Amino acid sequence: MTKPFFTLLCGADVLAPEDIGRQNILIAGEKIAAIGPNLIAPQNYPCQVVDLSNCILMPGFIDSHVHITGGGGEGGFATRTPEILLSQITTSGVTTVVGCLGTDGTTRSVVNLLAKARALETEGISAYMYTGAYELPTPTITGSVRSDIIIIDKIIGAGEIALSDHRSAQPSYQEYKNLAAQSRVGGMLSAKAGVVDMHIGDGKDGLAVLFKIVDGGEIPMTQFIPTHINRNHTLLKEGIKWAKQGGIMDITSGVSPSAGSAKAVKPSQAVKQALDAGVAIDNITMSSDGNGSMPIFDEKGNTVGVGVASQKSMLQEIRDMVKLEKIAPSMAIRLVTSNIARVLKLTAKGTLKEGMDADFTVVDKDFALKHVWARGTQMVKDATPVVWGTFEHGKH
Repeated sequence: MTKPFFTLLCGADVLAPEDIGRQNILIAGEKIAAIGPNLIAPQNYPCQVVDLSNCILMPGFIDSHVHITGGGGEGGFATRTPEILLSQITTSGVTTVVGCLGTDGTTRSVVNLLAKARALETEGISAYMYTGAYELPTPTITGSVRSDIIIIDKIIGAGEIALSDHRSAQPSYQEYKNLAAQSRVGGMLSAKAGVVDMHIGDGKDGLAVLFKIVDGGEIPMTQFIPTHINRNHTLLKEGIKWAKQGGIMDITSGVSPSAGSAKAVKPSQAVKQALDAGVAIDNITMSSDGNGSMPIFDEKGNTVGVGVASQKSMLQEIRDMVKLEKIAPSMAIRLVTSNIARVLKLTAKGTLKEGMDADFTVVDKDFALKHVWARGTQMVKDATPVVWGTFEHGKH
């Protein structure tokens, strides 16, 4: 059965991300055609009408750090996590992903990452990626980070580059600085973000290299997105200092004491601490580290356990921000919608207004997932996938 070109979503309380009250939203193809309290279905055209009374509708989540081709391997070949499935993404309320490699830039490749991003886009969501992996020099497709960003449409920056971590290649300050310069100019010449997604480990140096690069130099703080900032209390304090000076601090929803990271600060609490310390909400983002391995190391750096990060942690932490930390919903959701869209220059994402992509995450009043639309197509209905990936067992 062919999907109607028009769909009218009726009666939801809309966070755009600002709270604009109860509204109807008209979808035309993949775009938002109109928003208003009294919109009705177009006359003389087929139009699906969906009642969303007692629901909260917000922009589809943008997850800016996802291991779409899998991650890990720190415990040997059997600990390499598999490629992510479409329904794992959509049932997390996520409609846009940014894929990355991690520790393993040898048995996994940037070309494979590009192919997976294109596959996910074909299956119905929006997908972008970073070029590179933990190590420097970092793997690319064309031979340079700058050229990858300029030439390849899906590549919007570099990452995940390891810093203050025993798994990094232990590069010099100058190598990090050179990478940032390549990524910056690549972004400028292609009108992309050109950011560097920085994996920050438990090392004692923390963000020292990043502060050194930006202090008195030409590279702005906004060139870097240091992530996993809630990995431990000391790093969180550094991240707060970084963000108060104008940088972006990225909280990882999948890094939490309940997920096995004993030294971590619970993500919702980390956000609250940052806000209480005077960090502007615009300078905080959240990503999941979804589908990456969650290795557990002993004091000597040996892998003693491993898990897999879930993107579902994003909605859980948004809920806890609202319910436990008493952060306004319109502020909480900015971390995974408008803030990250601005940082990554995804101009059709992250806010709800005419002409933007029709990406929606719909929850009930307790912030439990109900429905998801991506590019105008309903992907999840009543918390159950209605669109499946090509090779998923649930496909009908």
